[in-house]
Amino acid sequence: MNPITIQGFKAYDLRGRIPNELNEDVAYRVGRAYAEFVKPKRVIVGRDIRLSSELLGKALEQGLLDSGVDVYDIGLCGTEVVYFATFAREMDGGIMVTASHNPPDYNGMKFVREGSRPISGDNGLQDIRRIAEQGVFTKPSRVGERFAVDIMPEYIEHLLTYVDRPKLKPLKVVVHAGNGGAGLIIDRLEQYLPFKFIKVHHEPDGTFPNGVPNPMLIENHAAPVEALRKHGADCAISWDGDYDRCFLFDEKGGFIEGYYIVGLLAAAFLQRNPGGRIVHDPRLTWNTLDIVQRMGGEAVQSKSGHAFIKATMRDVDGVYGGEMSAHHYFRDFAYCDSGMIPWLLVTQLMCLSGKPLSELVGERIRMFPASGEINRRVPDAKRTIAEVLEKYGPMAKALDHTDGVSVEFDQWRFNLRSSNTEPLIRLNVESRGNEALMRDKTAELLALVGGEPG
Repeated sequence: MNPITIQGFKAYDLRGRIPNELNEDVAYRVGRAYAEFVKPKRVIVGRDIRLSSELLGKALEQGLLDSGVDVYDIGLCGTEVVYFATFAREMDGGIMVTASHNPPDYNGMKFVREGSRPISGDNGLQDIRRIAEQGVFTKPSRVGERFAVDIMPEYIEHLLTYVDRPKLKPLKVVVHAGNGGAGLIIDRLEQYLPFKFIKVHHEPDGTFPNGVPNPMLIENHAAPVEALRKHGADCAISWDGDYDRCFLFDEKGGFIEGYYIVGLLAAAFLQRNPGGRIVHDPRLTWNTLDIVQRMGGEAVQSKSGHAFIKATMRDVDGVYGGEMSAHHYFRDFAYCDSGMIPWLLVTQLMCLSGKPLSELVGERIRMFPASGEINRRVPDAKRTIAEVLEKYGPMAKALDHTDGVSVEFDQWRFNLRSSNTEPLIRLNVESRGNEALMRDKTAELLALVGGEPG
């Protein structure tokens, strides 16, 4: 094949616009290149609900088959189902065709090897890119075989192991799939749980008639909150398109930042696993550190991003890991992230405690108020970070460069970093029990950072 240039490879995955950056030719080449680099015998392939995913998936599979790899196609699913199928069936690797929360004219792929170990920019993704671009592939001794696999019964059974079903109560729960794939899983779980599900934008639809399924967009909060208030529900849950992240709203319609869910789940896992290790990212930390210390666990900091968190989880055998971006990682899920396990655990905590969600997280929000992640487009992210550090560094109590720069003072701290996936700079600010201070310092930093909202 002739050499080409492929633009869509990012820090953790392949993601690009259809058809200029990602098309069937690129997908085929990537299948061949993945096989060339990983040298697998059996690979799981799944796809999301995007209109382009089926054709791209077929081209990807053909590349694998022509490389002598047997393909186990699990069909329409979420990213975590590929992770599950790869480790549960002891496959040599897995590939998910998805662009998560990107616009409809995008698609992409996420890659893992055996045990659902991620392939990222620093451990093979750029090698796959180089091989795919060159288009020179080894001729196999055989053509692979394709098998259709229904992994869903096993996956649903695994999800249910995280809750004690007899102790669950008949909560009323709004589920907002955003016309992504999460509704398909809710429908399968429904018969096993005592919850009454109020379904919003539930049917999978790759045209995204109600907007891109990205719960981080404020405009996407209206539908689940309206349903929650109308039905007097106990909570609401929203997912992105491939449901590897879930976002929660309390019974009052308040959006719960992922940061506070990390603390909630950390406490739950340390109760079950005394002295366990909890992995967290550097963006917002004080609430998590306080909870882990109080519970007698060990907090381990990792660079942000699923590939880095998963590697750290494995290195330290973390029982649970969480990022403020609503990625949650579980040892019993091959250290991978899931958007289904967190809400099951949170609703169980509500049932066991008898407390509403607002009460479960309210005290922690008051103790450690946070800005939430604020994105800005700036001409030169590296220079902007340097200018901020020049001003605040000399006065800081502590500096940390694990991911971007974290600057800590007695009563407040912030993290400023460049995005790994988009041309943005990201700011997070928190304080110790002083919301006014947090807001003042956030405004102060944004005035220095400048740029346009991202």
